[in-house]
Amino acid sequence: MRVALTGGQLDLRIGGRPRSWGIAHSVRAGDLLEVLPGVGLRGWLAVGGGIEVPQTLGSRSTDTLTGLGPPVVRAGDRLSTGDAPTAEPAGEAPASATAEVMTLDVVPGPRDDWFTNAALNAFFSTEYVVSPASNRTALRLDSDVTLDRRRAGELLSEGMVTGSIQVANNGRPLVFLADHPVTGGYPVIAVMEPAGLAACAQARPGDRARFRRWRPERPR
Repeated sequence: MRVALTGGQLDLRIGGRPRSWGIAHSVRAGDLLEVLPGVGLRGWLAVGGGIEVPQTLGSRSTDTLTGLGPPVVRAGDRLSTGDAPTAEPAGEAPASATAEVMTLDVVPGPRDDWFTNAALNAFFSTEYVVSPASNRTALRLDSDVTLDRRRAGELLSEGMVTGSIQVANNGRPLVFLADHPVTGGYPVIAVMEPAGLAACAQARPGDRARFRRWRPERPR
């Protein structure tokens, strides 16, 4: 069959031999396929023909927050594949670069008025560290700085989009990722520029990040 590893630049080995990331490779019966730590946190292994599992709501994905979809893969599971396409994909692996400190572009609001001016300034000047508590629900960021509110009380729950940056009661920001809930009650200090979400998804515990004010171009 044919396989390709995408997403984070993890190390791929087939039959004990290193293989390039981001392009398709042939795998023979009995070959051992290994995915080892590299650059980034999450990878996607594409398999010719796809993995044959039942569909839920038209998807073969698993939603770990609700439990919808096929069971999570466990050690010892055997996976069947579908019919592979006849055309063999080809191409070169895309280039990738990692920054020493991630710069994440954001648009302030809609609840930035819940925070003091000092907190807003600190939000854009602080260098954060990715917390080990991060997951597919949210990228959690730690620092010695607390983002203080100017308003007391709590919000009623409101709709949340991917990339919303909430500030919890501990004064630390968290960026909502792919498995985030659809509503939330903590104030959203800013929202991520969509192109930066991929970097958030690949951030590993201990990586560093800072926020930068982003002004999207307005259509003419």
